[in-house]
Amino acid sequence: MLVHNVYFWLKEGLSDDEKAQFRAGVQTLAEIQSTTHVFIGAPAKTESRPIIDQSYDLGLTVVLQDIAAHDEYQADPIHLKFIENCAHLWDRVQIYDAE
Repeated sequence: MLVHNVYFWLKEGLSDDEKAQFRAGVQTLAEIQSTTHVFIGAPAKTESRPIIDQSYDLGLTVVLQDIAAHDEYQADPIHLKFIENCAHLWDRVQIYDAE
């Protein structure tokens, strides 16, 4: 199993429509056939502690069967279309992959 965790920091000053466009784009990633599970969410409203980073705007967790499935996910037309349509909306992306 491979867990692909992606955190997005959106550009300042985006309109509500642009934020909705981004969220809709992220949701399309759940349609990729090589995924096992997909979870999408904003930072939880848990108690603030020094070890918790709540500075991101949206988190994406994609569970895949293995590295081969991850590689399929990366090359999938849905993933590539998401990047093409939404990359202009974020300032930063941070990825943590775990096996």
